[in-house]
Amino acid sequence: MDILNNLTKVAKGFFIEDDGQAPAEAAIPAPQPLPAQPAAGAAKDSAGSATIVTQAEQRHLDHIASLLAGDGKDFGTYTKMVGSMASSGLTGPLLYQTAFNAFNALTGVDRPTLLASAEQLAHKLADDRAKVLQRHREKLGETPDAKAPPGPLALLQQRENQLQAEVASLTQQLTGKSQQLREIQQQAQAERQKTQAALASYELANAAAAAELQAHRQAAQNFLNPSPSTNSQTA
Repeated sequence: MDILNNLTKVAKGFFIEDDGQAPAEAAIPAPQPLPAQPAAGAAKDSAGSATIVTQAEQRHLDHIASLLAGDGKDFGTYTKMVGSMASSGLTGPLLYQTAFNAFNALTGVDRPTLLASAEQLAHKLADDRAKVLQRHREKLGETPDAKAPPGPLALLQQRENQLQAEVASLTQQLTGKSQQLREIQQQAQAERQKTQAALASYELANAAAAAELQAHRQAAQNFLNPSPSTNSQTA
């Protein structure tokens, strides 16, 4: 009887509490991992990112909460009731069956309608995730929207690509200029060696000519300018 009384209080308290208290009591519902599963797929889609996120931002939690908000007669409300009744000690099939009985008694919603509502919520989450991923790809510039101006990230990527192209062009030009420089340096070295060899050859020729000239000059001076004794004998 105590359990039934507690369940009755929980059920009545759940439906008369204000919206600000409902999320606090729904902190431990078992079905919550089901709508959270697509987030794992989102992590796979962004596997290339080095950022590791271990906790969702509050703005995203608020967005999902508003997305799943219903009229009080849907599967989202039922999961909140499951969470509330779990605090009374119920678990497993008994928890879900008891929660459904109370939910059905208070809302008149039958099992097929309740499960159809769960399917609708799953589609809502999937559709919303598809939209978010599309916007994410547009921000990354992967699927640009021709109607929308490019975002900051797309502009930065465009600038990055432009600079990379310019760097590649400058690198190619630098490679060509470096090759030209090496060729000019080789030509200059060859010309320098040629010039030095020519000078050395000239120095040899000049020295040989000077030596020969000096020898002939010395001989001429000796033989063409007779000494005084030679002149007296001739006289």
